Parts: sequence; structure tokens; C-alpha cells
Amino acid sequence: MGGRQPFIMNIPWVPARRPAFRAGRDGARPRTVSGMTDQSSEPDGPGISLERAYPAPPDRIWQLWTTSDGIEAWWSPDGFSTEVGQLDLRPGGELVHTMTARDPQMVQFMTDNGMPLANTSRKRFTEVDPPRRIGYDSLVDYVPGVPPYWVTTMVDLVPEDGGTRVIMTAQVMHDEEWTQRLIMGRQNELENLAKLVS
Repeated sequence: MGGRQPFIMNIPWVPARRPAFRAGRDGARPRTVSGMTDQSSEPDGPGISLERAYPAPPDRIWQLWTTSDGIEAWWSPDGFSTEVGQLDLRPGGELVHTMTARDPQMVQFMTDNGMPLANTSRKRFTEVDPPRRIGYDSLVDYVPGVPPYWVTTMVDLVPEDGGTRVIMTAQVMHDEEWTQRLIMGRQNELENLAKLVS
């Protein structure tokens, strides 16, 4: 598992305020196109899927994904820091964390777009199956002019020779611009996780 691992994504775009979504690994798998993937249809509803292989066992990836210290070490995109305020790891439990813009470029972007420099996010766990699968709904209440709504994410940790393949599937957001921001943020987070376990 040496070297840089490509991201695998499927991004069918279907504009919707709250798209239908049912996570499952038995659906069609994306096909690779120039290191990325494209999928023309998603049987479980519109969403994105990111895959990444890591040279660490599922237990290690699980620990980094489900503990305060682990989350704070990699979860925030570049230019931000994350602080966990609450973590109740069980179905129905919540994760509350605050991301704060630290990098001057991110501070300027947030300011220019009328967004606060710090944003407290709330996630509600829907599935907890150590060390294989974690699911959560994220409250999107930080977009100016858009009423709050929930976005579902499922993360599967699949053992592979010498490591773990992470498959992250999430609903699309309310429009294409914010969906692309979601994709970029998730890619950056998965890259940060790779730096941590390499």
C-alpha cells in the first residue's frame, strides 16, 4: 500500500433540498476515470462517495474517527482547527465540535462570504458498528439564507492487506456549489488522515 492513493468519487448531481438517501454497500460500484470515478446512477439516492486506502488497521482508523483526540487531530480542513465539545458514541448520541478558521486566507473567505470564523457543528449518530461502520446525520445550519437541514454520511472501514479502505458516502447538499465545497472539504480531511497514519 505504498505511495499516494487516489481518491475514488462518484458524484451524480441531482438538485434537491433533502434528497432521498439509503446507505448500503451492495449498490453499484463506481468505475475509475483518470484516478477519479464517475457513476451515472446511484441506486441508494443522490450522493457522493469517496474512497481512500490507508496503511493502518481498521481499529486505528476507528480510534481516529471516534475519539475526541482523534477527531481533533485531522478532521478539520486545511486552514481550520477542530475542538470537540461533546462526544456520545452510540446510535442517537451526538458529536458537537467547533471548527475555527485560523489561516488568513480562510479567515478572509469566511468574512467575505458573511460566515462566522467559528462554527459549532452537530452530528447525530445513526449507526455505530466498531470497527466497521459509522453513520451520522450532520446539521447544516451555517449557510446564509438557507434554512437548516440534515445531511447523512456513512463511513465503512474495509480491511485490506496491510491496511484499511475507507469508503465515505454522503448526501449531496442543497446546491451544486455547496456540494462541491463538501467534496473538497472531505477530500482534504481524508488527506489529513493519510498524513496522520503514514
